[in-house]
Amino acid sequence: MDAQDIRNILVIGIDVVALASSARKAGYKVYAVDYFGDRDLRQLCCETRSAIEQRAGENCGRFGANFSPEALVQLTKDLLKSNAIDAVLLSSGMEDTPEVLFALNDLVPILGNPPNAIQKVRNKPKFFLELERLGIPHPQTAIAENFKEARKKSKDIGFPVVVKPSKGFGGAGVREARDVQELKQAFLDASLFDNEVLIQERIFGTPASASVISSADDAVVLALNEQLLGMHEVCQREPFGYCGNIVPLSVTAPIASKCKSVVQKIVLHFGLVGSNGVDLVVSNEGVPYVVEVNPRFQGTLECVERILGANIVQSHIEACVHGKLPTIGKKNSIFCLRLILFVPQHGIISDLSTFEEARNIPLPGVVLQENEPLCSIVIEGKSRDSLLRKAIGVTELIYESILYRS
Repeated sequence: MDAQDIRNILVIGIDVVALASSARKAGYKVYAVDYFGDRDLRQLCCETRSAIEQRAGENCGRFGANFSPEALVQLTKDLLKSNAIDAVLLSSGMEDTPEVLFALNDLVPILGNPPNAIQKVRNKPKFFLELERLGIPHPQTAIAENFKEARKKSKDIGFPVVVKPSKGFGGAGVREARDVQELKQAFLDASLFDNEVLIQERIFGTPASASVISSADDAVVLALNEQLLGMHEVCQREPFGYCGNIVPLSVTAPIASKCKSVVQKIVLHFGLVGSNGVDLVVSNEGVPYVVEVNPRFQGTLECVERILGANIVQSHIEACVHGKLPTIGKKNSIFCLRLILFVPQHGIISDLSTFEEARNIPLPGVVLQENEPLCSIVIEGKSRDSLLRKAIGVTELIYESILYRS
């Protein structure tokens, strides 16, 4: 495939607004298949298909109960009946279902990592064994299929441990267990999402990620990012639930260098191409521990683009098609934050397009249930702490605009 042959792009995943925006700014005709079908996504795309159809006055249901990667493939088939698509760009939600990725790739070629490469980094037991062989720091990890195994392996690793589903995203079902009693509930919570449960060493430090562009023989770390997890201010009920990012990560130059070195080694070893993300915990001692790889576009996309003044989709395409990597010039001396908001209480949503910071905007008048995703906000600032305070202020204004139902 030549870059000149790519005109019509399909972006697919749970959350694709930032990805669609980047592709459109790069000059492509953009089509989308996603879960939410938000208002701003429709405005960005030539045509969309969504798992739910938002209607004023109607309830949007529960994401956890209704989301299905298989449904996104069916929606893609429907969209292809009347549209010619040249390439697919992946967002979140499909990386743990290889059969779905193969089916999608048979319909339209995935531009980026092929399904078999995605499998290699998303098969957690094999992935951590390979990290062990490479000598890359990572949490000690074991697999448990029942509570008896979980108890034994937790004692072997040593409490506290982190208990998480082997497959999943967004931090759903992830729990900390400080003793056997807490382990019982943690294992139950995680096993609701997947039969195979990971028991991991608890690394204390700063949750982080790296945004990378790679070719077959080289990789460039675009940015290191702070991850925001389990924030009560945005009504995230999951203790390790993903709430967004602050770009860049505030660490010393030596620690940043360690992070980048580890990330580049992983991406090149597994043969990943294009835009990829690596999740880390930077320990209190300054050691980057690798937690997982996201072999697709990340939620940090818009923030990274603002910091670099770059277009990530264009860089991804050039890396995948021509093996050309972007040159990272002087970064803007700002911080950029993306914060994901969740619904505090069952209610009717107002017109959130009046907030210039808002993204992933639902249709005015729809009914969202408590704890469901509401929208995200993107804000720039000169310091991390002042930016976070400003974001919380905007969050409170958005919450005040909801008409809550008793």
